[in-house]
Amino acid sequence: MSVLQIEVGQTASRSLTLTSEHVRQYAQITGDRNPLHFDPEFVNQTPFGRLVVHGGLTSGILNALVAEDMPGPGTVFMSMDLNFTAPVFIGDTIRATAEVMEVHESKPVCRLAVKVVRDEDDEVVLSGTTWCYRFMVDPS
Repeated sequence: MSVLQIEVGQTASRSLTLTSEHVRQYAQITGDRNPLHFDPEFVNQTPFGRLVVHGGLTSGILNALVAEDMPGPGTVFMSMDLNFTAPVFIGDTIRATAEVMEVHESKPVCRLAVKVVRDEDDEVVLSGTTWCYRFMVDPS
């Protein structure tokens, strides 16, 4: 096994149903009050036709995935190359998946292929790659 105790091909996933409360809290934290997220009249004049979730919420599930599931606690992103390929709407359930593509031989660093899928129709809404670093702490 590698320094990260993960291997190429290993996968992890997690799901989340996004609500209007998530959108409200995200806007409060970031200041992003784009009418695409809050104004039904505005969004009805766009191709979306429904209130859209912030992209940061869609990609944010990846933060929980790498920090909680794989590689696990102490992991931070070094870089992310993400493509947003479809909207996520309030009420949608999304599923994030990561697959280990590469593990550094001597450092706690790995490259992951990531994607987020909308469960309702299995459409990929985000895909890309990330490099992660895991801080290893002696538990004693």
